[in-house]
Amino acid sequence: MRPLANTPSCEAPHFQYHVAGKLGIRMDDGTEFVAGPGDITSLPKGHDAWVIGNGPVVVVDWFSATNYAKRA
Repeated sequence: MRPLANTPSCEAPHFQYHVAGKLGIRMDDGTEFVAGPGDITSLPKGHDAWVIGNGPVVVVDWFSATNYAKRA
């Protein structure tokens, strides 16, 4: 996302239910945690995330920015 958004971290909030896979999440304040199947996360702007392991991560995101970081 960084090349598209041109910000150091994601500036879109998310409210997610994690269906599959493990997602590492780091907040701008340095807090880190892992979300996995069955977890619900509410992420304010100012975070980064990455897939842990080789499998896909599947989330249902009810509060995402549809047009965030899209190319013009």
